[in-house]
Amino acid sequence: MSPDRAPRVPLAAFAVMLGGVSAALHLGKLPPAVPALQASLGIGLVEAGFLLSLVQVASMTLGLVAGLAADTIGLRRSMLTGLLVLTAASLLGGAVGAGLVGGAHAVQWLLVLRAVEGIGFLLAVMPGPGLIRALTPSGADKAALGLWGAYMPLGVALALLLGPALIAWGGWADWWWALSVVSAAAALWVWSAVPADRVRLAATGGVGGAHGANDANGEWSARLRATVGARAPWLTALTFAVYSAQWMAVIGFLPAIYAGAGVPAGWNAVLTAIAAAMNIVGNVAGGRWLQRGVAPERLLQWGFLAMALGGVAAFAQVGQGADALGLPPALRYVAVCAFSLGGGMVPATLFLLGVRLAPNPTTVSTTVGLMQQASSLGQFLAPPAVAWMAHRVGGWHWTWTATLACSLAGMAIARRLGRIRPAAEVA
Repeated sequence: MSPDRAPRVPLAAFAVMLGGVSAALHLGKLPPAVPALQASLGIGLVEAGFLLSLVQVASMTLGLVAGLAADTIGLRRSMLTGLLVLTAASLLGGAVGAGLVGGAHAVQWLLVLRAVEGIGFLLAVMPGPGLIRALTPSGADKAALGLWGAYMPLGVALALLLGPALIAWGGWADWWWALSVVSAAAALWVWSAVPADRVRLAATGGVGGAHGANDANGEWSARLRATVGARAPWLTALTFAVYSAQWMAVIGFLPAIYAGAGVPAGWNAVLTAIAAAMNIVGNVAGGRWLQRGVAPERLLQWGFLAMALGGVAAFAQVGQGADALGLPPALRYVAVCAFSLGGGMVPATLFLLGVRLAPNPTTVSTTVGLMQQASSLGQFLAPPAVAWMAHRVGGWHWTWTATLACSLAGMAIARRLGRIRPAAEVA
C-alpha cells in the first residue's frame, strides 16, 4: 500500500493521544507555578525541588509496576483510572490553593498530592502505545505511534506557555482546577471513544490477540519474568535513558542558561518552549518516516547523530569570557532546536520498538513501563551531573561532552537493537 493511500489514524487513537497530553500537562504544570507557590505558601527552594521531582521519583521507582498493572487490569481501564486520579488530585490541589483544604499543612498536602499525581500519570501513559497499536490499522500504526511519542513535549510545552498567563490572571489554584477539567474531559473522551478491553480484543484480536483469554487468568509474575528476562526490553529502556537524560539536561537548564546570558524573562520562556516544542516535530516526522519504510535502527542513528552535532554546536567553545571562541548566540539557539528536533525521532522509534519487541503481546505495557522507568532515571540523574560539571568548570561550555557521550552510547545500543527480531517473527 502506498503511503498516500495508507489507512487513517482512527478517532479512538486520537482520544488516547489526548489522554497522554493531558497527563503530561500535569507533569509540566508545576514549574510555572513555583514563584506563586513560594509567594502564597512561603515554601523554600528545597520544598519546591521536592514538588518538582516527586513525579520523576514515582516514574523512576514504579514505572515497571505501573506497566505491569496496566497489562493486568486492562489498557483502557488503566488509562481511565490514571486520568481520574489526576483529575481528583488536581482538584484537591486547587482546593489547597484556595484555602479550602489543608490549612496549616498545605505544603504537606501538596507534596502528597504530587506523589499521587505521579501514580496517576504512570497509569494514564503506560497503556498508550499498546492501545494505539490495538486501535490503529497496520498501515497507520507507525505514524500513530510517532504522534504518541510527542505527548510529553507537547504537554510540557503547552504548560510552559499557558501556565504563566493563567496563574497571573487567577492564581495557581485556578491553574490546578483548569487542568483537572482537561484531564476529566480527556477521560470522558477515552471512555466514549475507546472500546472496552474485552470487546476490543474480541473484535480485533489486538494487543493480546490469541493470548487475550489466557491473559485474563495469567499470572502477573509470568509477565514480569518474561519482560525482565528478555534482552530487547532492556535495550530499548537503556536507549530511552540516554536519550531522555541529555534532552532533559539541555532543555531543563535553558532558562538558567538564558537568564545568565541576560535574556529577558518573557523571551526566556518563549525560547525554551519553542525549543521543547521542536521535539514534537521530530516525533511526527519520525512516525512518518517509519510508515514510509525507514528502518528503526537507521532512524535511531539519525536522531542520536543530530543530538550529538547539535549539542557540540550549541555548547562547545574555546576559552572563556570575552575571548571565548564559539558560535554566535543565534546559531547556538538554532543548534539547540536541531538537537531537540532530531532527538524527537528517538522516542517515536522506541515506542514502536517497545510494542514490536515486547516478549509477547501481553507484556507491551510492562515493556513500556520499564522504558519509562529508565527514562525517568536518566532525567533524574543527568541534570544534577551536568550542573555539577558546569559548576566545576565555571560555565556550560563542557555540556557537549555529556550529550556526545549519551549520543554515542545510544548509537551503539541502536546497532544491537537492529539485530533483534520480533518475537512473532522468531515464532
